[in-house]
Amino acid sequence: MFTGIVEELGTVESFTRHAVGARLRIRCGHVLSDAVPGCSIAVNGVCLTAIELAAESFSADLAPETLNRSNLGDLQPGDRVNLERPLALGARLSGHIVQGHVDATGTLESLRELGDGNWELTVQAPRDLDRFLVYKGSIAIDGISLTVASVTDGLVKVAIIPHTKAATNLSHRRPGDRVNIECDVLAKHVDKLLSTLSIADSGRRPPPPPDLS
Repeated sequence: MFTGIVEELGTVESFTRHAVGARLRIRCGHVLSDAVPGCSIAVNGVCLTAIELAAESFSADLAPETLNRSNLGDLQPGDRVNLERPLALGARLSGHIVQGHVDATGTLESLRELGDGNWELTVQAPRDLDRFLVYKGSIAIDGISLTVASVTDGLVKVAIIPHTKAATNLSHRRPGDRVNIECDVLAKHVDKLLSTLSIADSGRRPPPPPDLS
């Protein structure tokens, strides 16, 4: 489990496609301080398993599902990626609960400067995610914990403070880029619960009217 608080910007060293899946190698430093083979590291919000560790890099294998569901298949050497280690038991939850399980990718529509280092980010999200997105709710975009400022017709707007812009890969993003989206897991659980209750209710039949003859 992660929190959406990016710890470090890594740099893609290599991306090698295989017949099935791919191998990704990332140069970084801070997130390797306590890493061991088999540990989890979130890359652009995708939970990956570090399988090869070096002094300044790690490698991870990407399954076909990961390539289909996220933007990691778009990566090229030199690209910057958001990195985060899993939440430590007892640590503060500074962002929100992020599983590292990307729901889909959206399209970056605009990154508009508001002044004093503040920005407004607009992302076109798939319409089937709309039911999980609410005003002032949480959303993870490329692994960054953000608060929904508005959502209309699939257009999600969030505010970006100067620190977030400087500490994440948003400084390198351009309109048209694909970004990873993970909706709040609590919203998904509530949605399924309500759907289950609705189906159960629809299966009930009212009792027959009394026979008054």
